Amino acid sequence: MMTDFYEFTMAQTYFDKKEQNKKVYFDIFYRQNPFNGGYAIMGGVDNIIDYIKNFKITEEDINYLRSLGCFKEEFLSYLKNLKFNGDIYAIPDGTPIFPNEPVITVKANVIEAQIIETALLASFNHGTLVTTQAKRITSAAGKVPVMEFGARRARGIESAIDASKYAYVGGCSGTSNVLCGLKYNIPVLGTMAHSLICDANNEYEAFLSYAKSNPQNCVFLVDTFDTLKSGIPNAIRVAKDYLIPHNLKFKGIRIDSGDLAYLSKEARKMLDEAGFKDATICLSNGLDENTIKSLIEQGAIFDSLGVGDNISASKERVGGVYKLVATEENGQIIPKIKVSNDALKTINPGYKKVYRFYDKKTNYALGDLIALAEENIPKDEYTLISPNEEWKTTKIQNYNIRPLQVCIFKNGELVYDLPSLKARQEYCTQEFATLYPEIKRNLNPHEYYVDLSKKLLTLKKELITQVINQNTYKLERKK
Repeated sequence: MMTDFYEFTMAQTYFDKKEQNKKVYFDIFYRQNPFNGGYAIMGGVDNIIDYIKNFKITEEDINYLRSLGCFKEEFLSYLKNLKFNGDIYAIPDGTPIFPNEPVITVKANVIEAQIIETALLASFNHGTLVTTQAKRITSAAGKVPVMEFGARRARGIESAIDASKYAYVGGCSGTSNVLCGLKYNIPVLGTMAHSLICDANNEYEAFLSYAKSNPQNCVFLVDTFDTLKSGIPNAIRVAKDYLIPHNLKFKGIRIDSGDLAYLSKEARKMLDEAGFKDATICLSNGLDENTIKSLIEQGAIFDSLGVGDNISASKERVGGVYKLVATEENGQIIPKIKVSNDALKTINPGYKKVYRFYDKKTNYALGDLIALAEENIPKDEYTLISPNEEWKTTKIQNYNIRPLQVCIFKNGELVYDLPSLKARQEYCTQEFATLYPEIKRNLNPHEYYVDLSKKLLTLKKELITQVINQNTYKLERKK
């Protein structure tokens, strides 16, 4: 029932037309990279798997639909036995992806394909948004670990769990979200909040009680009152008065406000002068890829970062869409196209596959190709053609090529062995490394090649002309 109402009204229309067994092909793709970036990172496939595995319409669901007064009993009886029997192909989680290429393809009976649309889009859009933002942030941080702790800023409990999970795939070292750690075996991390310090008689007592209760995790939050005059001196006092005499390690400090670049440099001096050169510095407070880059440029000194809002509650969006690209009649695939006055919204028709070319010498990704499913792609030389400016061509040689989509469901049965989260994180790191640095830069990134095969480009132009001729009508004026 996680679907839009119009999916059911359309499904009833197909049922009344006796087209419920009609085979259709839908693509999920997006049109522009989020964050004005040069890429996105695929996410959400695992949630799609869970949804399809548990897809069913219960008697309670039927009763609810009946109560709406919009649906016929014959149609409701049909829904009682509905299950997903189709095929789903998807690009694996953690893969860099680009606009207009089919990241997910659904082949199924038309009613099945329509009803699952909303859940698939919700899973893709959120999973991809969080994974992309996490990768942008962890990429900006370089080798410095980034802790995700945005659960309290997420849009609900389930959203928080997903955000923590996808942030880990995108490169975060761990999460503050204990439930996510429990469910997915992700490292859980955290220090303390200002409330513990405000509740105590003074800052020194707060740090001391925390050290006694958490002797193995003594990272003190030092910016509650005054970072340099109070917080750091009290953290050093507790380390000398309690931790060192008990053979315990002073792990470090966290700074959550103020001029992080200046404070971190001063903090490092104070810790070193007190003999705690191994004590680490964690910075937090509304960080994103741009502020992290700025901190590095200003010479800030830090050993880890904490990021919340800008991973779990980003104001950006991916804008994934679900479009009909083909139907099947008498075993023949009939390509379909949606034409718009906005060229960006005119889709690529037909049942397609997407391929990625890698340079054999460097392993850098050279570009992606969208081709009709029946096409054979040469393995020795290929000419990429810009879909919007056909005179722009790029001949490539000496490459490896691989199809990006893998089969997830076949005839309704799961055939994909979902990798562990750790494996997905490692795969994401590996694939991200194949992108040229110019693609990955945050400001004015180079545009990655996503081109159409000549056969697909020709088909698209033919269908555009055909659709316009068939659907253009002139109204006669009365004289």
